[in-house]
Amino acid sequence: MSIVRRYIDGPSGQIHLAEAGRGPSVLLLHQTPRSWDEFREVMIALEDRLHMIAMDLPGMGSSDQHPDGPSIENYAAAAAAVIEQSDRGPVSVCGHHTGGVVAVELAARYPHLVNCLVLSSTPWIDGTERARRAGKQPIDTVEPRSDGSHLLDLWNQRAPFYGGRTDQLTRFVSDALRADDPAAGHRAVGRYRMENAANRVRCPVTLVEHSADPFASPHTTVLQLHMNASRVEVIQSGRVPLEATASAFAAALLSTVPA
Repeated sequence: MSIVRRYIDGPSGQIHLAEAGRGPSVLLLHQTPRSWDEFREVMIALEDRLHMIAMDLPGMGSSDQHPDGPSIENYAAAAAAVIEQSDRGPVSVCGHHTGGVVAVELAARYPHLVNCLVLSSTPWIDGTERARRAGKQPIDTVEPRSDGSHLLDLWNQRAPFYGGRTDQLTRFVSDALRADDPAAGHRAVGRYRMENAANRVRCPVTLVEHSADPFASPHTTVLQLHMNASRVEVIQSGRVPLEATASAFAAALLSTVPA
């Protein structure tokens, strides 16, 4: 597969992109604290069917942090800049975990740039969920230590969700080490007022539930209600890492993108 990697200038500084394929355009938004690499297998599977733009969210991967710090609103502004500079809008937008929350804000704030949403393992963030999250440390919170043992903390916190796949865990830790703060995106999600954006989304919405994902799959029913989602695709045994069931996810994505 031929992946073209490049930078554009956006409201957060330089934004790193990976681009591949041909066909209808899809913007891919990753979870915290990953990068475009989360979608590598999906891009390989769909390169003959879709034109895919996978960006690194601000402060993650190789993208600059927004000068005002991490927030869902700032992430969405960066995503809007990517679509505007691609000369391909409006596009389909697919987000996983944090990326799904960003996709909701993007569609609400910039409706002219988005023709459909695919929300994968996306949580519903309302007052109850904000209060729940405010009372606990998010996953990927580590304190750097001179002996490097915080790297093992990152590995061990995520290991239960990776089914023994050391190759996938290695990719996760590599991305986490490049993030300004591996947990910053989780805190941004926990502050977000999703209920204010949901009723402004006018494009078609599809939900993708990963059945073995303990963080987001419990939110499917309420998310479907508030987002007026027309379809729910369930990936059996799908987990937190998108790579775990990339082929099934690629098929679900392809079935939702307008020709």
